[in-house]
Amino acid sequence: MLNTLTFDVEDYFQVEAFKDYVSFNEWPNYPSRVVENTRRITDILDERGVKATFFILGWVAERFPDMVKRLADNGHEIASHGYAHDMVYKQTPEVFERDLVKSIEILETISGTKVIGYRAPTYSIIEDSFWAFDILIRHNLRYDSSIFPIIHDRYGVPNGQRFPHRINRKSGGSIMEFPLSTLRVWKGNFPVAGGGYLRLLPYWVLKASVRSLNRQQQPAIIYLHPWELDPDQPKIPNIPTKTRIRHYLNLHTTANKLRKLIRDCAFGPICEVLKVCGYYQQSPKQGELQ
Repeated sequence: MLNTLTFDVEDYFQVEAFKDYVSFNEWPNYPSRVVENTRRITDILDERGVKATFFILGWVAERFPDMVKRLADNGHEIASHGYAHDMVYKQTPEVFERDLVKSIEILETISGTKVIGYRAPTYSIIEDSFWAFDILIRHNLRYDSSIFPIIHDRYGVPNGQRFPHRINRKSGGSIMEFPLSTLRVWKGNFPVAGGGYLRLLPYWVLKASVRSLNRQQQPAIIYLHPWELDPDQPKIPNIPTKTRIRHYLNLHTTANKLRKLIRDCAFGPICEVLKVCGYYQQSPKQGELQ
């Protein structure tokens, strides 16, 4: 079973939890570490020849085009994470569409590849913002990976389907959805997809979770952020204790857990899983602009 390995490429100061402390206009004032941290990721992946999907923020791509080009040239999938890292359900459809289109244009121009995938900042496609699927379909996105079928204070579709599935809209269009991975525990879903959960859980739990999903003939959808491999990143001052724990907990363990995961389980980009699992018939060459 081929699992999907994905990275949400944003800098440490751009996360939703810091919105009240670092405004969009202040982003240029912070020292960026995203290029160095993304290189840490690709160095680890290169050890095993693993390719992944990189959901890249348009703002980041605009400033570091060489990083985007290098990822594409090395065979990784380039996908959209929006432009300004705004929560979808806090935007109007018109604002969301402008943000999406801007990010896609930047990524395709830099990488020379066709963007077919999207992931919302902070998994912010929830039931109140399902209208976003119509916009993704209108702009020829083939898949989304924004649904987290859990209960959370910022996001989540608790009753959402847990495994990859096709979303059919009243407009007549459809799009594949790759929800973040969970295990069914009692009557609820337990998140095992990566990020803070990967940093919190012992490695044996992560490995067992991926294998459990694979025994059900389902791919695991794993995610990380480049800043999660960076225990030396600058600290944002005066943030609440809960936010500090969520962001900084066990950053020193991430790189080693990632190494073990790609050693013990098979991973690839979402576009490859789409082909392997037959979710759609691939035309000419994946990622190539027509």
